[in-house]
Amino acid sequence: MPAISNKGLAMPASPIRKLVPYAEVAAKKGKKIFYLNIGQPDIKTPKVALDAVKNNSLEIVSYSHSAGFESYRKKLANYYQQRNIPVEADDIIVTTGGSEALLFTMGSITDPGDEVIIPEPFYANYNGFATSSGVKVVPVKASIDNGFALPPVAEFEKLISSKTKAIVICNPGNPTGYLYTKEEMEELSALAKKHDLFLVADEVYREFAYEGATHHSVMSQKGLEEHAIMIDSVSKRYSMCGARIGCVVSKNKEFINTALKFAQARLSPPTFAQIASEAALETPQSYFDDVINEYVDRRDTLINALEKIEGVRVAKPKGAFYCIAELPIENSDDFAQWMLESFEHEGETVMIAPAAGFYSTPNTGLNQVRIAYVLKKENLLKSVTILEKGLQAYLKK
Repeated sequence: MPAISNKGLAMPASPIRKLVPYAEVAAKKGKKIFYLNIGQPDIKTPKVALDAVKNNSLEIVSYSHSAGFESYRKKLANYYQQRNIPVEADDIIVTTGGSEALLFTMGSITDPGDEVIIPEPFYANYNGFATSSGVKVVPVKASIDNGFALPPVAEFEKLISSKTKAIVICNPGNPTGYLYTKEEMEELSALAKKHDLFLVADEVYREFAYEGATHHSVMSQKGLEEHAIMIDSVSKRYSMCGARIGCVVSKNKEFINTALKFAQARLSPPTFAQIASEAALETPQSYFDDVINEYVDRRDTLINALEKIEGVRVAKPKGAFYCIAELPIENSDDFAQWMLESFEHEGETVMIAPAAGFYSTPNTGLNQVRIAYVLKKENLLKSVTILEKGLQAYLKK
């Protein structure tokens, strides 16, 4: 039998999706499942985006420019400028989701054997993107004790080597919901300049900053123009996960020209999804105001309910729509699978994401889970009740 590549064997399974087969079996048995494992909002996609596709009169679905529609990039630049992110259309490459933007970035700034430093826990697919590029993730561990705040910059600095090419952050964070402060962004920017590194910021949850907090973009940092790379996506902002449209943004022309070669190799991003994404930029501010209020209510509902469960610790998110909860168990992979295979409460159960997959340090986060509060409040309360009863039964078995 032909051999699978070492790279393929090393690719990690998604902690978000790997339990899907167990969920499918549970659903076939008649269990109702509350899906807390994946950041798929139940918020309606803006009508203006859906109508742009529905009412389109294209007769030929042709390739676009490899960097994406010029009209879309110009409107995107205007959107960013209104948010104190000083970029132009030529600084933007439209990608097939934020995932492709990260892959283009890894391909453009690293060689096999190079290293990137990432505060953990982090978005699980960073492990996959690094593995597919032959890059080593060097983690800096954040702690639930202080809400997963940025670890001291000294912890980053002592890990920098001749192989280090970048520091990668997610702001606000997935899976923690942590929102970086102005001072933390300035500290990271100074470190990137001092050691001549790229600072890559995944900002797909930019709009989701709560209680009047301000999001500080990597692209707004003074003097960081040659170092800053921003990753973005329409998936969460407009509840358009299936559109698969993102972008990579930088003022560094050598980087953009290099990333464009990767974009040319895959030809172009999808046409209809770009049409929808361009139209989505016309979404009124009232849409975001309503969405933010809804997520704050959901966050408070979830956190308050989780904190009442004996033995559970949870960090209160400042942005995005995830939280990390620490459970009184030893192995959340086993618990999450058991909840689907062996437990139900009134015919219902929950699907959660084991948090170990959001770390690259082995045997870390084994008693933690990520919960996405993307369900209505009444369903979140039901989910927490199911989780509590499941914990009680699991600890007795």
